[in-house]
Amino acid sequence: MKPADSYCKTDRKIAKDLIQVPSIGSSAVPLLSPAELRKHFVLDQLFQPGAASIYSTDLDRLVIGGIMPEEDIQVSGFHELGSSKFCLRRETGILNIGGPGIVQVDDEEYLVRPLDCLYVGAGERDLVFRRSKEAVASPPAAFFLLSCPAHRSLPTRQATKSDALVFEVGDAEKCARRRLHRYICPERIESCQLTMGFTEMLPGSVWNTMPPHTHSRRSEVYLYFDLHESFVLHLMGEAPCTRHLIIRDRQVVLSPSWSLHCGVGTASYRFVWGMAGENQDFDDMDPIVSQDLL
Repeated sequence: MKPADSYCKTDRKIAKDLIQVPSIGSSAVPLLSPAELRKHFVLDQLFQPGAASIYSTDLDRLVIGGIMPEEDIQVSGFHELGSSKFCLRRETGILNIGGPGIVQVDDEEYLVRPLDCLYVGAGERDLVFRRSKEAVASPPAAFFLLSCPAHRSLPTRQATKSDALVFEVGDAEKCARRRLHRYICPERIESCQLTMGFTEMLPGSVWNTMPPHTHSRRSEVYLYFDLHESFVLHLMGEAPCTRHLIIRDRQVVLSPSWSLHCGVGTASYRFVWGMAGENQDFDDMDPIVSQDLL
């Protein structure tokens, strides 16, 4: 644990609403309009100042949240999850894409700086998100939360960007060179099934996850950020009938196990990725030949 500042407030806002993302099967996707496609696969209002926006999905029962505290915000139990504590039967990854902030796990405070990651294991734990005194001269904290069911309790652990498992992949000549930072994975922070990290495009590259592939044994979530005024054209669907989504800064794409995923940006960008499912093998993927894309 890294020391947090001593700032503490007794008044706090309780996150009460859990929004269900409507589910849909792969066979219906080719029939959807762009607006209907976004309704099922895009979260475009995740980060709201002073609020917690939390969504539940049927993708391996992943819960996704965006939290930007102005006053303290507590994430506790939701009726839809059938538990009095949010973390009771869930493990949670938190990655900060904004300025410094604080996450309190029960009585322990963690100062979470930009691009720090915090893993919270399952158990009778309350989560409280708050501003840091450092945020007075910094952008507000923007906590991305990703949670899935867990069969056992593991310790809460924090990792900075320098703690991540880092490696570079892709071909610069094909504009697809990128650097991966893995936080929650067997080699760094142990979890039950959750994996989490972020990827950044290297200079001159704009294609991610190329060539495309699927994860037939797990679901994946993408949070695109640092796009500024640019956007990403995210491809999804099944290879013989792809669809596209225009994704802007701090918007999330839900990627079911049957959907391919790859994207190209109009400028450099980063994206947080998180997965849950049958295994944690990062290289467990089903490649797609680009000539098969239609």
